[in-house]
Amino acid sequence: MDDPRFHYVLGIESSCDEMAAAVIRDGREIVASVVHSQVEVHRPYGGVVPELASRDHVRAVARVSEQALADSGLEASQLDGIAVTAGPGLVGSLLVGLSFGKAVAFQLGIPVVGVHHLVGHLMSAELSRPDLAPPYVGLVVSGGHTALYRIGRDGSTDVLGETRDDAVGEAFDKVAVLLGLGFPGGPAVSRAAESGDATAVDFPRPMLKRPGLDFSYSGLKTAVAIEVERRGGLAALSGSQVADVAASFEAAATDVLVLRARKALRQEKLAAVAVVGGVAANRRLREEMARVGQRDGFEVVFPPLDLCTDNAAMIAAAGARLLERGQRDGLDLNAFSRAPISSVASGAG
Repeated sequence: MDDPRFHYVLGIESSCDEMAAAVIRDGREIVASVVHSQVEVHRPYGGVVPELASRDHVRAVARVSEQALADSGLEASQLDGIAVTAGPGLVGSLLVGLSFGKAVAFQLGIPVVGVHHLVGHLMSAELSRPDLAPPYVGLVVSGGHTALYRIGRDGSTDVLGETRDDAVGEAFDKVAVLLGLGFPGGPAVSRAAESGDATAVDFPRPMLKRPGLDFSYSGLKTAVAIEVERRGGLAALSGSQVADVAASFEAAATDVLVLRARKALRQEKLAAVAVVGGVAANRRLREEMARVGQRDGFEVVFPPLDLCTDNAAMIAAAGARLLERGQRDGLDLNAFSRAPISSVASGAG
């Protein structure tokens, strides 16, 4: 970094059901990263309960942040800035991390900057691959987001296409419920799919025949529901049938992501795509994207699994870049549930 004041940045992430804190050195090196998961809190309900999520964040935020600082071997006085997720996400959850981050910044007399959650995910690719340089295509795939972006040399993050309804991760979660596979849904569907036949059911590949780069997953979810009902309902399905439906759904869902990414690369005349977000941990998506990339001659970058799911290292890295560019936020910085990347200063690129 050009500015030595931002040698160490503490990042805080609390947009949904993970409470995370991390320390980044010089904008790229992960010194410490701690993630507190709420899977067991929400498992009985089959999904994230916002009120329970925010209450658990209140209990965990100080402990997790202190653990990250202890793991880094630093004193709080050695921190040069605070980066915290401002949105999008569950407002109650966001406010916990945001309030704590602002309080720490005020106490230490150091700047605080709010980070767009999706910018953080996009930054996770460069965090894991320091040699990845814009321009490239970014594909964000998670429980709440499915979108393609052009990451420009000037730090711009332009939307190329996004979902018109369900995000791909949301579709995985809903299909997990339809198939009785439990929570969290994405990993559960993928585990079931490993022993299934991906060609058993010819599920639709939504939007592929339409112009543009948008996505849609509500129809695919409905197609799975219809297939389950056609077979007599969940109670009538054998273990192998559940595996076949899961594998067929997974194939349809990931095929769309691969083909849309390939189209975006051709449209933008670019040679690299970074796939980020929780669904980027999906084994089939990784294998198919790598296979098509090798065949068509474009580079595919996936962060390691621990940087695919929500984490604070990506927030700290994105925040460090914003601080380096001179961005500061006041103590009136507030959380937002929804906002396009273009409306919030971007740390990607």
